[in-house]
Amino acid sequence: MERTLNKDTAAKVDEQVTVKGWVDARRDHGKLVFIDLRDRTGLLQVVFWGGGNEELFNKAQTLRSEFVIEVTGKIQKRGENQINKDIPSGTVELAAETLTVISESEVPPFPINSERDEAGEAVRLQYRYLDLRSERMQKNIRMRHKFIKEIRNFLDAEDFVEIETPILTKSSPEGARDFLVPSRLSSGQFYALPQAPQQFKQISMIAGFEKYYQIAHCFRDEDLRGDRQPEFTQLDMEMSFVDQEDILELNERLFKSVIAKLYPNKRMPEKFPRMTYDEVMEKYQSDKPDIRENKEDNDELAFLWVTDFPVFEKDIDGKLTFAHNPFASPKDEDVEKLFSEDEATLLSMRAKCYDLVLNGYELSSGSIRIHEPRIQKRVFEMMGLSDEQVEERFGNFLKAFKYGVPPHGGMAPGLDRVLMILQEEPTIREVIAYPKNGEMRDLMFDSPSKASDKQLKELSIKVVE
Repeated sequence: MERTLNKDTAAKVDEQVTVKGWVDARRDHGKLVFIDLRDRTGLLQVVFWGGGNEELFNKAQTLRSEFVIEVTGKIQKRGENQINKDIPSGTVELAAETLTVISESEVPPFPINSERDEAGEAVRLQYRYLDLRSERMQKNIRMRHKFIKEIRNFLDAEDFVEIETPILTKSSPEGARDFLVPSRLSSGQFYALPQAPQQFKQISMIAGFEKYYQIAHCFRDEDLRGDRQPEFTQLDMEMSFVDQEDILELNERLFKSVIAKLYPNKRMPEKFPRMTYDEVMEKYQSDKPDIRENKEDNDELAFLWVTDFPVFEKDIDGKLTFAHNPFASPKDEDVEKLFSEDEATLLSMRAKCYDLVLNGYELSSGSIRIHEPRIQKRVFEMMGLSDEQVEERFGNFLKAFKYGVPPHGGMAPGLDRVLMILQEEPTIREVIAYPKNGEMRDLMFDSPSKASDKQLKELSIKVVE
């Protein structure tokens, strides 16, 4: 018999059905055994009577949590006092006639739908495949799928092209350390995992695609916190022949459209407010303020655009470095300041940069990019890179600038962060299927781990203890 999903059983009263799933709970009541059967659509109550098929009833008594079973029987209405309005199948139950145990389960290290702090994060990450069975995690990951699907639908309607860019690539300055991957065929040389597809998306504009996006996997070796992971996902986008207003307007429409469809109870402003970097720092002493009137109101989404970031700032050694990213174009009135030798003049420059902030989190950064080679090269020089270093790190990128570059810009919202906020979760680990812990370790596969001597020899690598 064809399988019926739990959510569809309410419409099959008096029909014979077959259901399959996991035992969520078992309750013995003398001559009755109740099983809450869980599948991807929710729970269904299954009833076994002791006064009928004794073999079936005895078998039902052997069931334990997380056994995978198949049950055939007739759907019947529950009594008025037994209706459960919290689940789709809450008006019915299955009167079991046959039972097949597909696979047994050991006692799980924690109850699947227990509170998070009962087992502790380490145990839950070690047994992530069990944690993901919980109603909370199923809801989060399925909503993540829907959110990304709606993004794709929106951008497809706006004539964007989804382009995948390489994971094995070259180092690009994005504000964090790179993860390096040794090359076996080019001994002593390394790929870098992308902190962002920055150079590739700009080259895609030079290639004439004009509207690019990607649900991009990015990698940054930086100290972790609740809204960071060493590998994360962002909506990466770039557009040609646009100005800053075009990009802000499109992204504002995108977020309002997707959130309104999937989170109708969330409240957003008609128009996202805007403040310059200088204004927001003076008023809030932060470039990512939480501007909600009631900080405890999770249904209020206080988006804020922060614009006009500095081009340069000083690093901890007192040297000039980029404040936002090294590919951001200075504002038109500040371009010539770039060729000044006066530090105060350089620090006074403002860029065509913008951040999207949501409830105190930086959700996205973006900018109108530099499309003139002399300006891009000068920014690299001001970062202290020699001609040789510029050529070694960015030579091929700048070479593309010799062949007709359209004005272009973009931004890259962090999808993990926005989903964390929308799902009202405390960390992004709760909206990522297989995250790392606070020490960047995958506890499920015990990674990172040591490489064998054979692997190290193939890669010409020697580990220094």
